[in-house]
Amino acid sequence: MKFFQKKKERRSAVTTQIRAADRHPFGMLDSYVPLGGGDVRLYRAIREAIPVLDAAVMKTIRLTGGFEVKCEDGRAEKELADFLRNVDVGRSQKGIDAFIDCYLDSLLTCGRAVGEIVTDGNREIAALLCGNVCDVELHEGASALDFEICGRDETGMFQPLPYQELILFTPLSPEADAPYGVSIFRSMPFLAEILLKIYNTIGVNWERAGNVRYAVVYKPQGDILDKAYAQERSQMIAREWSSAMQSGKNGSVRDFVAVGDVDIRVIGADGQVLDSEIPVRQILEQLVSRTGIPPFMLGLNWSSTERMSAQQADLMTSELGALRRTLTPVVEQICSLWLRMHGYACAFEVVWDPINLQDAVEQSKAALYAAQAENITKQETKVKENVSEGQMPKKNEGEKTSGDEEEET
Repeated sequence: MKFFQKKKERRSAVTTQIRAADRHPFGMLDSYVPLGGGDVRLYRAIREAIPVLDAAVMKTIRLTGGFEVKCEDGRAEKELADFLRNVDVGRSQKGIDAFIDCYLDSLLTCGRAVGEIVTDGNREIAALLCGNVCDVELHEGASALDFEICGRDETGMFQPLPYQELILFTPLSPEADAPYGVSIFRSMPFLAEILLKIYNTIGVNWERAGNVRYAVVYKPQGDILDKAYAQERSQMIAREWSSAMQSGKNGSVRDFVAVGDVDIRVIGADGQVLDSEIPVRQILEQLVSRTGIPPFMLGLNWSSTERMSAQQADLMTSELGALRRTLTPVVEQICSLWLRMHGYACAFEVVWDPINLQDAVEQSKAALYAAQAENITKQETKVKENVSEGQMPKKNEGEKTSGDEEEET
């Protein structure tokens, strides 16, 4: 007989290490910590996860439009236009427009863009290629104007590239302490992570409740016979219910008949699903405002009057103008190198296509009102000058004074 018996220790529940918790597919957004330079893969994941942001980038690229290069020498302008139209840009694409589209895509997404002018060694530019921004670094010198673009060598270390004049590099809105530029997705990871949680929860709920599941409850009566055969009757009801469901799955209609007190309910029918319309809209308003694209251009039919849409289009025009000013030095560097390689010393100018986001009638009215206002201002200025010199203002044709009327009478 044992007087001292060791008690059994209760083991506490432990969490598994191999099986991961339920998370949405873009889990990188969960553990994001803002750094100085921003993670390019994170920005591309945000763009891939939220189609509205991807559409905003693509529309911005399309709305930026094309351009022409005007030269003082007509022959040089014609040859330069032929080069810009047929230059190889890689991946079976040709033309400066395809290069600018890829360059601007990297500029908006990553906050910076890098490209390379490839020469054939025979006074000719063979291709224009866009590069991966993660493959280059900037090494600043003693002053802010002194910097070098570096690439990886055979050992994986960053070394200055030998031909700096053939490298194209553009930062988007660079900060004073960071020369790499700022992506339009820099302030989006926090809100994007919340939005993806909402979408992922909606998908999980629909996966659970969308495929309707039924709870069939058989309640035996008080007599002894019913209680004795409760198990057999429940098994029979289960078989009949399963058969009826299989028949419905195959396209045929079959009724379910049961004897006794049988209760059939839909599992989860009483559960209330949270309304996601308001929080999703609040988050999308913040995200879309950062892109600079008016919401109605992305298919978001929010409360927007006609006047508000016109003002948003004007703001969009200013945004596109800023992007064009950012891309113009890149085009000028390419054109300047081509002209020097072919012996032309003439001046040139990059002329962008006009941006037309407004109604032509409204633009004509605005131009008319501006011309009328300018004409009135000139007349008032001329009258003031005449009065200051002691001269009486001249009469307009058809206008009569009281003295003229007395002479006529």
